[in-house]
Amino acid sequence: MTVTAGGARPQLIREINEQVLLDHIRRSGPISRTELAGLTGLSKPTVSAALSSLERTGLVYVTGQRTGVPGPAASLYEVRPEAGFVLGLDVGREYLRGAIADLAGTVRSRLSVRTKAGDAMARIQELVDLTATLADEAGIETTHLTQTVLGSPGVYDPRLDALTLTGRLSGWDSPATLAALRDRFGPTLMIENDVDAAAIAERVHGHGRDVDSFAFVSVGTGIGMGLVLDGKLRHGSHGVAGEIGYLPFTEGSGSDPRDARKRGGFDASASAAAVVRAARRAGVRGAQTAEKVFAAAARGDALAAAVVAEEALLVAKAVCTVITVVDPDLVVLGGGIGQAPGFLEAVSKQLRQLAPVMPDVKASVLGSETVVAGCIAAGLDRAWQTLVGNSA
Repeated sequence: MTVTAGGARPQLIREINEQVLLDHIRRSGPISRTELAGLTGLSKPTVSAALSSLERTGLVYVTGQRTGVPGPAASLYEVRPEAGFVLGLDVGREYLRGAIADLAGTVRSRLSVRTKAGDAMARIQELVDLTATLADEAGIETTHLTQTVLGSPGVYDPRLDALTLTGRLSGWDSPATLAALRDRFGPTLMIENDVDAAAIAERVHGHGRDVDSFAFVSVGTGIGMGLVLDGKLRHGSHGVAGEIGYLPFTEGSGSDPRDARKRGGFDASASAAAVVRAARRAGVRGAQTAEKVFAAAARGDALAAAVVAEEALLVAKAVCTVITVVDPDLVVLGGGIGQAPGFLEAVSKQLRQLAPVMPDVKASVLGSETVVAGCIAAGLDRAWQTLVGNSA
């Protein structure tokens, strides 16, 4: 038995060929064998053999024929949507959101519910219940799920095998939380930082489609950044790439030292809670939420307008820091504050005076389902890798 290495090589080549073909079929289907050969550079016999293997495993199927062109009719291949399903979940302080998509990326069910959980274990049970409802609406069993991706505050540190920096989600960084999530959702569970998931959605569905490198900066209840460089989401060695809430910017009038110790200096100076604190200290009436502060500024309240201007300057300073370190093609502002009317223009005005270069700066056009959309996109990539590996 000395042929292990040599015997593994043809299998690896077949698996790579199938992955390449699947990638093209996912993005370009319905597509013919001849077109696949032209796109991939593989020979027609190699393409035919790989397609036959993928057909046998149920990952692709012939969806029709192309006629009306010279030569015989060409069979057209497409992914088989029912070959697997992906669950995307977004866990927040106020809402839980989720969706199930098939392998073609078609969303079969979608739901958003307000959370009533008082602790981490109750929140996990709500996620389990949400999953059951989504599966029922999609017409599948939860056992049919190929991949589950949870968009969560904080980061997963693979070195510690732990969730850390979970901010305002009480108890979410407990080892018991991670163990319970794995127990309830099984070995296919993948945990992605919620802002990173939003950046993935921006890369697939939003402004990030047109560039190789961009920063997605979310400013709202919390502050974070998803960084895509050369088309790839970057997590860093400890998973904290993009945790700009911990930048040591504490000069905002809404800053709070206690909040800074818990969630970082910049978060305590520029998040929605900080905007409310700044507005109340300035004497703005009815400043219960950041949204109301921005609305007051839009109505001409000079005190509220000053708070909004200070917020724009703080965010511009953070964005300038990102520009000087990674020089992205694009900066996308997201979150409730980042997407507020007029805020993009206010940040851009400040940034022109601060930054050594001026990238494109745009407000995200994606809505409240952004994190779920990113989880679905990440889950589809992982599901295809798993399915191809299992079929080899």
